[in-house]
Amino acid sequence: MPIGPGEDAVGQAMLDFLEGRGGYELIERDDGMIVPSGGPAGYFAEPADWSPHEKRVLEFVRGRVLDVGCGAGRISLFLQERGHEVVAIDLSPGAVATSRRRGVRQVRQLSITGIGPDLGVFDSIVMLGNNFGLVENERRARWLLRRFFKWTSDDARILAESRDPYATEDPAHLAYHERNRSRGRMGGQVRIRVRYLRHRSPWFDYLLVSEQEAGRLVEGTGWQVQRTFWGGHGTYSMVIGKA
Repeated sequence: MPIGPGEDAVGQAMLDFLEGRGGYELIERDDGMIVPSGGPAGYFAEPADWSPHEKRVLEFVRGRVLDVGCGAGRISLFLQERGHEVVAIDLSPGAVATSRRRGVRQVRQLSITGIGPDLGVFDSIVMLGNNFGLVENERRARWLLRRFFKWTSDDARILAESRDPYATEDPAHLAYHERNRSRGRMGGQVRIRVRYLRHRSPWFDYLLVSEQEAGRLVEGTGWQVQRTFWGGHGTYSMVIGKA
């Protein structure tokens, strides 16, 4: 669905940061928990400041690239400079405007569910910055992975990042996992919205998975998890190749 006026909290935070203004992003979860985000600066981080597991997985990029949830364009710009043709997409109009102003050549306002054959065939799909979470839930993840299989080359790769939601001892998070399971959801399926100044995003689901859950999600979709690189605080990157 299109983002309405006042709903593009993440995109407005990026635009303000780009123009030297700022404020605080807050993440609100549907159980009432509200926490500050890492802030928009992370969307603009230079490669030297990226996590080692993120740098490592980018060594497996090949050919024509689709950058899903491009944000401020940091991955797209990095890959462009290395000679890749990159198509960047993001649902946020502010993110698209920011990426375009920073020099991303091909960027479109598009949801992950809008990816189709009109974009052409890709050799790599990049879902970094925890963007594997954009699959939202188990059913949609499998549906998306099958679609990605059809519109990618024979030796294509998905390079994705997630966070193991169970790498915590926080009682509030553990209770949330149990609440999810009681509702027939995966433990790491969070429902959140983002607030920034007067902007407030719609509620949306975001899926955090363990390494074992990721392996099960791709089963039967034509893909398999081939390599995993771990970072801190339960974060990790995956090379997902065609089975």
